Amino acid sequence: MEFLIRAAEILHPDSPLHKSTKDVLISNGKIKKISDHIDFDGQVVTSEGLKLSIGWFDMRAHYNDPGFEHKEDVDSGTQSALSGGFTDVVLLPNTNPVVSTKNSVVYYQKHNKVSPVSLHPMAAVTIDCEGKELTEMIDLYHAGAIAFTDGLKTIWHTDILLKALQYLQKFDGLLINRPEDQHLTAFGHMNEGHVSTVLGLKGMPALSESIMIQRDLKLLEYAGGKIHFSLISTKESVDLIRKAKANGLSVTCDVGVNYLKFTDQDLEQYDTNLKVNPPYRLEEDREALIQGVLDGTIDVVVTDHNPHDEEGKKLEFDLADFGSTNQQAFYSIANDALGNKLDSVIDRFTTKPREILGLEVPKIEEGADACLTLFSPKKKWALNTKTNASKSVASPVFDQTLEGTVIGVINKGELCLNNYED
Repeated sequence: MEFLIRAAEILHPDSPLHKSTKDVLISNGKIKKISDHIDFDGQVVTSEGLKLSIGWFDMRAHYNDPGFEHKEDVDSGTQSALSGGFTDVVLLPNTNPVVSTKNSVVYYQKHNKVSPVSLHPMAAVTIDCEGKELTEMIDLYHAGAIAFTDGLKTIWHTDILLKALQYLQKFDGLLINRPEDQHLTAFGHMNEGHVSTVLGLKGMPALSESIMIQRDLKLLEYAGGKIHFSLISTKESVDLIRKAKANGLSVTCDVGVNYLKFTDQDLEQYDTNLKVNPPYRLEEDREALIQGVLDGTIDVVVTDHNPHDEEGKKLEFDLADFGSTNQQAFYSIANDALGNKLDSVIDRFTTKPREILGLEVPKIEEGADACLTLFSPKKKWALNTKTNASKSVASPVFDQTLEGTVIGVINKGELCLNNYED
């Protein structure tokens, strides 16, 4: 299979080709030639304002498979990832059964042999993600678990988190925790503040996040190892992590792309597609998160793809599930939130997650395997029943016209193009 990518601006900060506009010839899954102009009679991929980067990497998604396939399964999830521009996806372990055995890790590896999307399963830190007893993390690591987390649940038990930090140092494993003191957020539905009071909904205070980050940083300083905070949502969290990095602690973090766009004020119409955990916070928090992405305090931007069926979302707000489907609209939302600054931080979902997880970073050079994402910041599309690849329609931007389109993905010798109409 041979095709040409015509006049694409290359975005890859580690390459001498960064920000140059080139023709790229792909042949049998490899980059055959890169030049200012290439004469070619075969299939040509082109678009207004076309840009090209290494394949996008989603460091946090939940496919609910096995156990909850009515919400999403591996096949629909990978189609959503492809449409969203992702060649790699890290999956949460909160399935049924929980990813805590060698067989559960191998389940995803089998899929990777037949799909252009590579799935990287994370394994649970504790049995059934209950926070009480450690899993066999060394065995899970050798089976192929990419990192260790209780995923949707916080590692609430202080001694368990301490022992996990110590245990993982034996093989330089990565501990991922979503910071939340669940005693402070119990029965909450959105950010605690003026809006929650007006709407008559129990709030979830920002303190619940920062107090857990402070605890984990103290344990990290005491025990050593490395920790990654997933889905930070507050200004204070950004400040705490910035100071921890300055003090030399081995800490990284990510933010969900939607937190760069939405605040608690967007919930005034009780849209359950905006009910997520952690909740969308204040405007000052959103601005601090954007600044954290721009200055490198926040290492990674993730989709936080957590789809639900209608039975979990078409309910009164206080009864609806937390989570939304986010992979397909990831670029459009990032483009809206960051605008022309997005190109300068594209490493937050290309190279940075791979580096944090110890994976090889693809190259954009002649002779390299083609692992690429093609996109256009100006091209428009609509996320609707015709274009949606997920089983879930629980997106805060569903049925909206969006600016910023993924043109397609090239990986493992396959060219997968979106056929969106303007």
